[in-house]
Amino acid sequence: MADQPKTAEPARSGLSPRKKQQISRGVQYVVLAVALIALVLYADWGSLAQNFAKPDVASAALPDLFTIALRNTVIYAVGGFAFSFVLGLLLALMRLSQVRPYRWVAIVYVEIFRGLPALLIFLMITFLPLALPGFQVPGGTYGQGILGLGLVGAAYQAEVFRAGLQAVPKGQTEAARSLGMSATRAQVTVVIPQAVRMVIPPTTNQFVALLKDSSLVLFLGVSGEYVELAKFGNDLASQYANATPIMVAGVTYLIVTIPLGYLASRLEGRKRRVG
Repeated sequence: MADQPKTAEPARSGLSPRKKQQISRGVQYVVLAVALIALVLYADWGSLAQNFAKPDVASAALPDLFTIALRNTVIYAVGGFAFSFVLGLLLALMRLSQVRPYRWVAIVYVEIFRGLPALLIFLMITFLPLALPGFQVPGGTYGQGILGLGLVGAAYQAEVFRAGLQAVPKGQTEAARSLGMSATRAQVTVVIPQAVRMVIPPTTNQFVALLKDSSLVLFLGVSGEYVELAKFGNDLASQYANATPIMVAGVTYLIVTIPLGYLASRLEGRKRRVG
């Protein structure tokens, strides 16, 4: 039987994946360039500068921006973080407890305070004296702000700690028990310290979140020496009918939160390398 003539294979058509990737990247650069050019051409920079970056209005915020507003923001955030750290660790231990009612209490707390908007928590705190006549939150306005941030932050911190506690190898506890330690002592001296080290990166992120949430303190009706950055900027913006103080407050937040966010990223990277 005579050999059949071989049919020529069709030539490959289309672009290689690498070429397609280069074209896609080029299109993205072009789109970005067009968007930037459009922004430069169509934005009213004079009006923006007049309303959002007026030098004399910005200078009016000094030095109270740092000596009062930023100081109070740090007080609320650090106090709320300390509260949430302790309560979150307690809730995490309760969540992992063999005592079922403890687990129920921890689960209910975490679900409620993660499910409710933080704003509602702060509004509820303002009504505590009405619900509980004669009751006053220790620390006055600072205490109210710290309480609100701590209650909200503890729900999230509890889940962070729970993940850290569960990540500690059970062999650590078994080794501690074999040395004669009680279950409680093994937990306190072996498990918890390791868990705390493991959760440092997400805990740093949690502090950044609380620092930003400190702006909710304005719903407590703070004024004068108790104002934080958001309230301070809003009050000055109303006084001067200009948004520059709000921009100044925003930049101040960034001065604090960006380095902290970078620190958290570095800690997470270090943890992955060590792990």
